[in-house]
Amino acid sequence: MAAEFDASNTLVTLGLTFYLIGLAVGSVFMAPLSEMYGRKPVSVVCLFIFTVLIIPCALADSLTTLIVVRFFGACFGSVMVSTAPGMVADLVDDRHRALAISVWSIGPFNGPVVGPIIGGFVTQYLGWRWMNWIVLIFSGTSLVFAIIMRESYAPILLRAKAARLRKENDDPRWWCRYDQKQSLMKIMKVNLSRPFIMAVTEPICIFWNLYIGLVYGILYLCFVAYPIVFKEIRGWSLGISGLAFCGIGVGSLAIISCEPLVRRMIESHKPDPETGKPPPEAMVSIVCICAILIPVGELWFAWTCAPPSIHWIAPILAGVFFGAGNTGVFIYACNFLTYSYGIYAASALAGNSVVRSVLGGVLPIVGEYLYAGVGPNWAGTLLGLLEVAIIPIPFVFYRYGHKIRRKSALISRMQEDKRKLERKRERMAQRPVTNADENLKEV
Repeated sequence: MAAEFDASNTLVTLGLTFYLIGLAVGSVFMAPLSEMYGRKPVSVVCLFIFTVLIIPCALADSLTTLIVVRFFGACFGSVMVSTAPGMVADLVDDRHRALAISVWSIGPFNGPVVGPIIGGFVTQYLGWRWMNWIVLIFSGTSLVFAIIMRESYAPILLRAKAARLRKENDDPRWWCRYDQKQSLMKIMKVNLSRPFIMAVTEPICIFWNLYIGLVYGILYLCFVAYPIVFKEIRGWSLGISGLAFCGIGVGSLAIISCEPLVRRMIESHKPDPETGKPPPEAMVSIVCICAILIPVGELWFAWTCAPPSIHWIAPILAGVFFGAGNTGVFIYACNFLTYSYGIYAASALAGNSVVRSVLGGVLPIVGEYLYAGVGPNWAGTLLGLLEVAIIPIPFVFYRYGHKIRRKSALISRMQEDKRKLERKRERMAQRPVTNADENLKEV
């Protein structure tokens, strides 16, 4: 691509940067829109537009066209990144949610592994444009699945049920507590601003966005580091150098396959008195372990990647620890946010997606100059030390997370609403039905 468009590697890297920034911009809208209109319609519309925008990427006659179209494609493609964890939370009970998110995360976390492998060989033998046609095929398949899936968001289902009962019975008294009583513009303002408000006012979101964002950004630095180490320094071909990412993929699959063991570790924690289930901080115990694996893998890679006299298996094995740590952090940190924020989990995850996508887009550009300036050994060391510096964040939340959650205004309000609803249902169940009660029917 650089040769065809006569562009530098930095300009070509901008394609990745703007794609990830597009994911960040799109995430701001997708999760709140899915909470307003439902998971299915938002997913279908956005995936359709994303699929169509792949075509001009494959036919682009300039790097500028490619970067701009990919940016807008990412805005719409972000629907699956920002709303999919919310869909999992909609469909799976608390006990099996971590397993479900683990299975789902095979895609997003092995995408950066499978992508360079397939992309390397396809580009080497067929050219870079063919990668877009392959993505078009996969995206079209995803669109078909989005069309045939059912709506999963509870408030949307309840509103639809209430509307159906009103129509079938010709009775306007049917209602649900999620029926909108505000103007559409006011609803959009609240829902679209919620991820930003949560990102800057909720201590949980502030620290986890910072932590996951840095971890995610350093993961994307691998797209800079691995080609330098395996292609330029070790002289591997484009296709073969992509196989170096297999170490990260093996680590990712390893942590996912350990989910039954991890679940037992989580369930061994003392139950929350209010719910009778392990507290959200039980998830953070796994993040603490993975937070140590990440710098271990990074520092191992830093001092075995060069010179070429060191056997190639050493830096690839480092990727096993690095990949396991990254995947574990993503899965169980997202679970912590989901458990903590309940019905607003999609907004919390959307804010997190914005931060990590921005850092994931910016750090590869910075990383190119870092690796060129100090070399792969010291560049990797600096990144590893940065990862060591942020290790305390999950440990603090594991120890004091319950106190931090109690001080969250949003979580306190959600818990109070839940208690009020439970008390209301208890009162309704205990008192006899009267004619007055029939004037209002809740679904």
